[in-house]
Amino acid sequence: MTMPQASDTAAPATLLGSEQPLCTAYDVALLDLDGVCFAGQARVPHAADNVNAARKAGMHLSFVTNNASRAPQTVVDKLADNDIIAEASEVFSAAMDAAAMLTEHVEPGSMVLVVGGDGVRQALLDEGFQVTSSAQDGPVAVVQGWDPAVDWALLSEGVYAINAGALHVATNLDATLPTERGFALGNGSLVAAIVHASGKEPLAGGKPFPGIYTRALKRAGGTRPLAVGDRLNTDHVGARAAGIPGLHVLTGVSDARDVICAPATERPSFLHTDLRGLTAPHPEPVRVEVDGQVWWRVGNRSARVLGSRLELQDSGAVTSPDDSAVRIDLDSYRALAVAAWDWADAQGRQGEAATLEVPEIEVIEP
Repeated sequence: MTMPQASDTAAPATLLGSEQPLCTAYDVALLDLDGVCFAGQARVPHAADNVNAARKAGMHLSFVTNNASRAPQTVVDKLADNDIIAEASEVFSAAMDAAAMLTEHVEPGSMVLVVGGDGVRQALLDEGFQVTSSAQDGPVAVVQGWDPAVDWALLSEGVYAINAGALHVATNLDATLPTERGFALGNGSLVAAIVHASGKEPLAGGKPFPGIYTRALKRAGGTRPLAVGDRLNTDHVGARAAGIPGLHVLTGVSDARDVICAPATERPSFLHTDLRGLTAPHPEPVRVEVDGQVWWRVGNRSARVLGSRLELQDSGAVTSPDDSAVRIDLDSYRALAVAAWDWADAQGRQGEAATLEVPEIEVIEP
């Protein structure tokens, strides 16, 4: 399927600054869950304190997730286990996004075959649809979302219905699902099985498509949204396509090297190690010319590209002779990112800095 492009109203594809904490500069946070608010069964350091502090500061919160298996109250319970305050009305899942999309294509009250779990069924029922697990009931649509109970028999029911003329809607196209053991099959991989058998491409919701953000924002209220996520190719592609600035955190999938090498369509507007970035100001990047050389200064750190390498003003070239991670502080990380992005854009490399020599980077917590 065609991936989304950045909106004409998107923030510039570089870092922004904010003299105010982000939770007061923006009035609603569209927060990803896994890798941001929690990490599987593990807690994410600083998540609870800062999400709750943002709420206390008056920020509206919307928990926006590609996980279609959980009903809103299940998400609230999971957040509560991590000491994060939330209400069911603040949850917007890919299942809810797909159900909302479906209302634009089929009549209210129509029969829909669910290839998924309780989260998808509940979202469809809430929109007034009837649900079934059998193609023999004549469904007008198939909505497919990840659930561990999805098996060959249920996938086949989806194929039967689609081949009989039903519309295919996927809650998201994530190829993989992070687990404690590594990456497992995601909904996109199971969608591909049905597409391979039916020969028909689905309508797709969830991230990285912008609709999940615009629909979540409509429910949450607010006029100055900020997306918060850990995955560049879903959270931040979707946010940028929706014209919404994003805060990237390093507690999930995409690491510091990924960020520095990111193409323009994936670039966040703000960087931090974790959700402390939600309640903190962010220094403005400043372009500085010294002896004809361009440096980017963030806070009291400066970086540039020299040849094919990144360089910090205080410590020289950012290299690792033994392939170990280079340890830098937060403002050095920000300066390196904006320097790399500026270089890539100036070189006409379609906004991608991947041709630079960038080692693995560990950002030291502030």
